[in-house]
Amino acid sequence: MQKIVPNLWFQGNAAEGAEFYEQALPNTRLVDSSNYPTEGLLDFQKDLAGELLTAVLDIAGFQVLLINAGEEFTPNPAISFMLNFDPSRDENARATLERVWDRLSQGSTALMPLDTYPFSEYYGWVQDRYGVSWQLMLTNPGGEPRPFVTPSLMFGGQAQNRAKQAVEYYTGVFGDANLGTFVPYADQTGPAVPGTVMYSDFTLEGQWFSAMDSGVAQDFSFTPGVSLMVNCNDQDEIDRLWEALSAVPEAEQCGWCTDQFGVSWQIVPVDTDDLMKRPEAFERMMTMKKIDIAQLRGD
Repeated sequence: MQKIVPNLWFQGNAAEGAEFYEQALPNTRLVDSSNYPTEGLLDFQKDLAGELLTAVLDIAGFQVLLINAGEEFTPNPAISFMLNFDPSRDENARATLERVWDRLSQGSTALMPLDTYPFSEYYGWVQDRYGVSWQLMLTNPGGEPRPFVTPSLMFGGQAQNRAKQAVEYYTGVFGDANLGTFVPYADQTGPAVPGTVMYSDFTLEGQWFSAMDSGVAQDFSFTPGVSLMVNCNDQDEIDRLWEALSAVPEAEQCGWCTDQFGVSWQIVPVDTDDLMKRPEAFERMMTMKKIDIAQLRGD
């Protein structure tokens, strides 16, 4: 099972979103789903009774989870997904990239038009119709291989110029963590000062992520619109990660927490799906901040 799974917040239209991504992204399929219970919901959830709760997509071996919820949050470009189109793996990589760009661009906003840039022969950044952001890049086949999907964290707004600090912190918190590429800004670039992160990548639990400080002023930063769910093996792991990552007590609910940089996490048991099938498990979870496995089981 994938250890860290990005979660995307949808405003009641996750089923539509899952179908859209199955058509838009290569090698993508729905692999799991769950529904809201019909009883025990809070008032703001009652309209969703029995409806889709989560949809899990596998994108070329990388899983993301779509949350079907209300209008409280929406994704933004603070966390995007880099798609690496590698000519050494796909001889038609450029054409594949263009095809995916065309599909994602339907009803979208182009943040950086598909074009040639100093850092890439062919690259574009698009925010799709659901607010989810994708960076499409034709990869240099001579470089070190990277997975097709890499979650990318952009530090701007209140988190501006904290990317290096965050990467160092995360790689200290998680296991099997390593630093990859680090490219600093040489000169002042918008709000990014010299020495801050133009681009970096790193691994957590063997999974690749990237991080950068925004080179343009922005009035948004991280929100629960895109969160990172960590599948924990036991209560000790939940306790340790919660202690390390929860820095905003008022954001704690149902296993959700927010760290010191504003990134939202969900610290959950690896067997959450099975636990939630127990009688009244949903009601018990709704009363929790940090997840207590024994309590969730009803022990």
